[in-house]
Amino acid sequence: MERPTSEDNGVTAEPRVLRRDEWDTWYGTLIRAFGGVPEPAEEVELFRELTRVDRSIGVWEGDGGGAGDGAGEACVGTAGAFAFAMTVPGGARVPAAGVTMVSVAATHRRRGVLTSMMRRQLDDVRAWGEPLAVLTASEPAIYGRFGYGAATFALNAEIDTSRVRLSVPAGTDDVRLRYEAPADVLDACEEVYARLVPGRPGMLARRPGWERLALLDPESGRDGASPLQCVLARRGGEVTGYARFRVRPAWGSEGPRGTVVLDDLAGLDPATEAALWRFLFGVDLTSTLAVRGRPVDEAWQYQVSDIRRCRPELRDALYVRLVDVGAALAARTYQAPVDVVFEVEDAFCPWNAGRWRLSGDAKGASCERTSEAADLALSVRELGSAYLGGVSLGSLGAAGRVREVRAGALAAASVGFGSDVAPWLPHGF
Repeated sequence: MERPTSEDNGVTAEPRVLRRDEWDTWYGTLIRAFGGVPEPAEEVELFRELTRVDRSIGVWEGDGGGAGDGAGEACVGTAGAFAFAMTVPGGARVPAAGVTMVSVAATHRRRGVLTSMMRRQLDDVRAWGEPLAVLTASEPAIYGRFGYGAATFALNAEIDTSRVRLSVPAGTDDVRLRYEAPADVLDACEEVYARLVPGRPGMLARRPGWERLALLDPESGRDGASPLQCVLARRGGEVTGYARFRVRPAWGSEGPRGTVVLDDLAGLDPATEAALWRFLFGVDLTSTLAVRGRPVDEAWQYQVSDIRRCRPELRDALYVRLVDVGAALAARTYQAPVDVVFEVEDAFCPWNAGRWRLSGDAKGASCERTSEAADLALSVRELGSAYLGGVSLGSLGAAGRVREVRAGALAAASVGFGSDVAPWLPHGF
């Protein structure tokens, strides 16, 4: 969660680490920057517990802008960083700082507040030994200048289930579904999720406490829909998947036209996934299935009878920033052999700038400083976009964002950086 802003110069104060007793004021600054609508108490309490104050910073001004009116110290900027472990191509879990809760007070825009917080935060991430920083952006234009590149995308859809039919693979009828109270089967759902994490780049290994995010269900956030519902899938006596959703009833002159609003769905095999989707297509008294933030390569798209009536929409999701180019590129594997020298531009984190030789394949990789001639030239932003395998280096080259110095180097590197499975961010932060 972050707040768009821009600045020129003239920082009002240097960022400093948050104290626990300042959290309410700090978080209040964030909420005001996003419009000032209070959040449900249970959501506030959860993020109070999840916040790492030692990884959170704020900018505080002594008298509200120099008015000399004795107004006291005011918080004018916020930024935090969760400690995540994120799956990268090859299945490794790499430490990543989850940049979050970024805001600048509207009274203090264009004074260098955001730049000062980004500077402090990336220096901290480097000191923590985390090679990656990741975030979701309320507005995509903000973070490119700090080296973040769009690395994953998500699929939204509004499926007309009254007109669209689903064909399912063999074995789907062997899956048994049963309604369960979401809180009662939370542990079982988390076990399914944990088994899926190594198989898809971009997924986050959930730390203790994060499982509660899935159960947040304030009435104010339902938009007329039911409380959260859950269906658990079993196959051969084993829990193999789940779907969490709400139902928004509606009636027209022609009869019922309710909407199923999908929150989350996970299956350990194609038959389980298909059984869950088939169930959602057939919920009584509904004619629409609203889907948000799903993987772009999910199988249901190829099982539907009419993709146009699903109204698919692609959205940017996770932005990735390589804080340590060498460590980050060495942490993942490559689906085809690569041996390439990058000339990396990184004005904001100059320790990354210069030439790096990457050698790797499906078994592992190394990435070291070199004085050899460059094969490809690009900025750290493009490396972030391509890092999880969801954005092609070749496409970035066609867009003028990657320059090929040695003929043939771009095509070879682009194949190596790819991923058979599309990267996906399973939830926001």
